[in-house]
Amino acid sequence: ECDVLERFKVKHQWQTVFSEAHRTEFSLHFWKEFLHDHPSLVELFTRVNGANIYSPEFQAHGIRVLAGLDSVIGVLDEIPTLTVQLAHLKAQHTERGTKPEYFDLFGKHLASHLGDELGTHFDYAAFRDCYDFIASGIKP
Repeated sequence: ECDVLERFKVKHQWQTVFSEAHRTEFSLHFWKEFLHDHPSLVELFTRVNGANIYSPEFQAHGIRVLAGLDSVIGVLDEIPTLTVQLAHLKAQHTERGTKPEYFDLFGKHLASHLGDELGTHFDYAAFRDCYDFIASGIKP
């Protein structure tokens, strides 16, 4: 559902872990775990040197992906802007042939990573509800 309170919580919790000071480290740890658990997906990132997550190309890409999510989370409470942003991301992912199930894998790993970062302060239900809402707007 991603109600008003959940949107506020998700925005706050996301900002806590994806601040300017921690973006690079957060991204590196997230992608390292994600691609370790799903090695078959590395081939999706060949144009950005996905075989080497420490490369500048992949580092930049990893941060771009998470920054895209950051831009959506940042406007969760601004529905007209959110609608436009989701439509833009949906068009990008449709054009690239991204499979809908990749969003599910991404969301599960992201929730796990956020839980590791936030510990008992993580509201898993709020994140799940809002991530599912976001992903449903982006999935091809």
